[in-house]
Amino acid sequence: MKLSITHQENYSRGELLLRTFFGFIYMTLPHAFLLFFFGMWSAILTFISFWVILFTGRYPESFFEYQVKLIRWNIRLNARRYNLCDGYPSFFIDGADDRTSFNMDYPESLSRGNALLKAFFGWLYCAVPHVFILLFRLFWGAILSFVAWWVVLFSGKYPEGIHEFNVGTLRWTTRLNLYLTYMTDQYPPFSGREETNDGNNS
Repeated sequence: MKLSITHQENYSRGELLLRTFFGFIYMTLPHAFLLFFFGMWSAILTFISFWVILFTGRYPESFFEYQVKLIRWNIRLNARRYNLCDGYPSFFIDGADDRTSFNMDYPESLSRGNALLKAFFGWLYCAVPHVFILLFRLFWGAILSFVAWWVVLFSGKYPEGIHEFNVGTLRWTTRLNLYLTYMTDQYPPFSGREETNDGNNS
């Protein structure tokens, strides 16, 4: 899995203020309304895919492509909601974006046993420990985002270290989601760092 959000050389103070005070109305609300229905279809596909994996050991490729595109849409939206990049996120699963990138290789085979393990015990051995740590990371990320907001407002620059930390949080939550929705058998690392070759963290 590869997820990146461009760290811009300069950020727009006007867009920052517009998103802060009116972003919920003109950006979050219309996207969330549509994503609710696309997300319902995603949940149905996930349920069907679980059974297909049990019988064939494969995730239906067309379902997989839909899920990847839906994740890209969510990333486009969240990148702006968290002020990680400027611009307005495009709508729908085929929307384009030159400031965010998400790629996930299609797995040729998936473990039936792993799918069963995740279905019955994934919340215990995966969701609980990750979410516990992520709560603290999200809290710290909110503080850093508050600091970054003021830095952007006065300087037009987003601190690179804070940017990478918050992008890393998106990576972490995305990996967790991919694992728990049967799209990969690779247990998510307790890290937000970008992956290198063969899925190892840098």
